[in-house]
Amino acid sequence: MMPAAKYEPVIGLEVHVQLATNTKIFCGCPTGFGAPPNTNVCPVCLGLPGALPVLNRSAVEMAIETALALNCRVNPFSRLARKNYFYPDLPKGYQISQYDQPIAEHGAVEIEVNGERKRIGVTRAHMEDDAGKSIHDGFRDSDKYTYVDLNRSGTPLIEIVSEPDMRGSDEAYAYMTVLKQVLQFAGVSTCDMEKGHLRCDANVSVRLRGAEKFGTKVEVKNLNSFRFMKLAIDYEIERQVSLIESGGAVVQETRLFNPDSGETASMRSKEHAHDYRYFPEPDLVPIRVSAAWLDEVRARMPELPAERKKRFLDLYGLREYDADVLTQSRDLADYFETAAKNSPDPKATANWVMGDLLGALKAEGKEIGQSPISPERLGELVTLIAKGELSGKLGKDIFPKMLATGDSPRVIMEREGLQQISDSGALDKIVDDVIAANAKQVEQYKSGKTAVIGFLVGQVMKASRGQANPAMVNELFRAKLG
Repeated sequence: MMPAAKYEPVIGLEVHVQLATNTKIFCGCPTGFGAPPNTNVCPVCLGLPGALPVLNRSAVEMAIETALALNCRVNPFSRLARKNYFYPDLPKGYQISQYDQPIAEHGAVEIEVNGERKRIGVTRAHMEDDAGKSIHDGFRDSDKYTYVDLNRSGTPLIEIVSEPDMRGSDEAYAYMTVLKQVLQFAGVSTCDMEKGHLRCDANVSVRLRGAEKFGTKVEVKNLNSFRFMKLAIDYEIERQVSLIESGGAVVQETRLFNPDSGETASMRSKEHAHDYRYFPEPDLVPIRVSAAWLDEVRARMPELPAERKKRFLDLYGLREYDADVLTQSRDLADYFETAAKNSPDPKATANWVMGDLLGALKAEGKEIGQSPISPERLGELVTLIAKGELSGKLGKDIFPKMLATGDSPRVIMEREGLQQISDSGALDKIVDDVIAANAKQVEQYKSGKTAVIGFLVGQVMKASRGQANPAMVNELFRAKLG
């Protein structure tokens, strides 16, 4: 048996999500991304002596919504705590987090890998404030500088800690995908990894297959893309197996992933809870979530992906695959639904969104929210084709013009004279000309080779620049050729 096959990886993820509040968790500073360094700050998030925190109610409600979206139990009583450690971008010298009494526990999400569904447990979800950002510059030791930007200090986070239920990087990738999808649908975070709104630490260990006891775990910190997370986990599994097979032992530590080398490197020995000297935050009262408050938050929860997918299947008659694709993000689901409500054919609308629109946006590196074609105008295009005012071919010709200009299909159609020809008098002459010019195919049709009518219709479409009504052209040929 190959060494890797003898071992089973055990993976748990700690995911940090920035909540989509307008202001920070303990002060009124804005949370917007991209401001000049150290401008969105105040005495509270700078940790100045005498500055007291005030808890942001919106952050608490978004934490509750997160818990509900992950099927967690929301605790009626939870407490904030100080987590003490020292780092240049942590101005207070401690982080306000939650320790033994988090806001939510005991949840789960379902993933699907290779056609098999699996339940991944969520141990807890707790609130905390973010640290600032250290920016390292310089290549030689003598020229190295570290700059600190505290704009991010104090932004509200929810940390979601999974059970060690994942058995490979594919499962970790699927778990992160579902987590991101659910949180975006719930509206609690944009989960924009480029802006640091979603970050992941992976706890990885290996054990002999069939063993009950876990191996020594290693934490890989600050994975800021799904791809890097998968590569880091795969590397770490291989490193630990090789180490054990060569007679060594895995050391519990924190490591960092280097995307350039594709390897992890030791950062520090792994801390334990007592290293942080947790104690209850003395400047903030405990959080009490009443049954009435919980019901109020639950009542305004938006539709989550699984619910929306089921409704798309039932209401619009979509295929399972189509409903899966169209609920990958809330923006995409919203776009499709608006377009479908503006057209008589939801299935055709789904095909236009998934095929032509997403393909064109991908080629330009754009997301659905950046589409120059509004969902109402895409619905209008499908409607014109369904009514016979446009042929499918003309629709394909008009679509790139809509993409380039954002104009409605009717405006483009009228401006460029692209209306479908459905006047039998105008079509009659074109059909007669095609019959006269294609005697061989006409004879084949009359001798029983009726499939040749496709060629004849194609000639009419070519002569009319795609504007002839194909159904009427078919009728005319059959009437004329018998």
